[in-house]
Amino acid sequence: MKKHFIYASILCLTGLGACNRDYLSPTPETSVAIDESLSTPSRVNTQLLSLYAALKAGNFYGGRYVIYGDIRGEDFINETSNLITGSDVWALNATNSTTAITNLWSYAYLTINRCNLFIDGMNAGGSALVGAETAAQYLAEAKLIRALSYYSLLQFYARPYADNKGNNPGLPLRLTGISTSGSSALARSSVAEVYTQVLADLNEAEANLPASYSPAATNTTRAHKNTAIALKTRVYLSMQDYAKVVTEANKIVTSAAPFTSPTGVAHALQSNITTVFTNYTTTESIFSLPMTVTGGDNPGTQNQLGYYFSPTAANGGVGNQEYSLNPNGIIANTNWKASDTRRSFVATTSNGKRWLTKYKAPSPYTDYVPVIRYAEVLLNLAEARTRTTNSVDPQAVALLNAVRNRSDATTTFTTASFASATELIDAILLERRIEFLGEGLRNNDLMRLLQTIPAKGTVPAKSSSENGYIWPISSSELALNPLAKDN
Repeated sequence: MKKHFIYASILCLTGLGACNRDYLSPTPETSVAIDESLSTPSRVNTQLLSLYAALKAGNFYGGRYVIYGDIRGEDFINETSNLITGSDVWALNATNSTTAITNLWSYAYLTINRCNLFIDGMNAGGSALVGAETAAQYLAEAKLIRALSYYSLLQFYARPYADNKGNNPGLPLRLTGISTSGSSALARSSVAEVYTQVLADLNEAEANLPASYSPAATNTTRAHKNTAIALKTRVYLSMQDYAKVVTEANKIVTSAAPFTSPTGVAHALQSNITTVFTNYTTTESIFSLPMTVTGGDNPGTQNQLGYYFSPTAANGGVGNQEYSLNPNGIIANTNWKASDTRRSFVATTSNGKRWLTKYKAPSPYTDYVPVIRYAEVLLNLAEARTRTTNSVDPQAVALLNAVRNRSDATTTFTTASFASATELIDAILLERRIEFLGEGLRNNDLMRLLQTIPAKGTVPAKSSSENGYIWPISSSELALNPLAKDN
């Protein structure tokens, strides 16, 4: 991975603000002088913020990761046959050298390496510069970002945990920074081993992150205790460890409606879903990646969510957009009523095609990128309670209602609405498809349950046993790491 990591000191990833050459290492440009970048408290803080900037790169979580998570599923139709914008990802035939495969891997590991270098540097002396309490927080933020990065890679490049209980090959688990050549050889750890590290990082993050920030808007853009807890509910759900999902979610979800977080940031659903995508820093948005117009602090060309999904943001007119909504996908489901507020995110253009309009900002497409919302935690808990009790659990029904009623006041479920736990689970999974359309979670849900990826357009269905169900390992990794084995 050396040739990808060497950019760590020359990429302009100085945090949530614009570039500042004072924070870049002057010598040499092909290595990371972590001793210099962590030489003052100010520089330590800047390097910490650069980890968030790496995470939100357009080729990683700031764009492509979310996009690929949706277009691999069945709810979008490719309109351009453009390999650069993921037509092979959509068609489920991507190869080792596909742009999507190599870029997502490289940018995710770049983020991981930046986290590792920062952690190494803090342990080598950076912590002493900022004091023990601040150092613990900074390390917790770095480990949360590393955990999210590894979790994200697992969803594409490794067999789901449910297949062989995590004993299949996972990822090269790099936990120390690479700043010199000759450090690329590392065999893939098992899926279970990578998940164990992800959870270790998130547990440490929960212990050492602050409960909240001031100003309040920072609670959305920077990790706090509830961020770590919320992400653990997602991780445990992917591992099918439903009891642990319940344990974690109970920390930040009250036992009865209206569901809110009793500790830390007072997370709650907004009364109107559209507010979440216009006011990006409400208490529903647990963690989002901010974008701005100035300073190049946006996803960059052909990486933006609006560019891919919106009928107006992508190149300004009908016929040039990347992915329309599949007319036979979730928008065709009659359980998603026309009066549901979330239908306002579906627009029809003059050519009869329908599009997702959650992301409305014009070029350079500065919509915040949602990582996790409180609505997801509620549905994670609803599903986990149903599966652990194997019953039509009343609290699970109430959690489902909280999300559905917010947008569809005409539908209220009762325990009598479901003849079995299976029917309730199906309703929760349907709600997830509606609620998180365009937010990158569809691939995760298909993978964790080993479900067949349904057919769409000209693309046939793909079962969990077929080639292409998961991605191959990046050709760049295979070329540079002699110990890495392909899927």
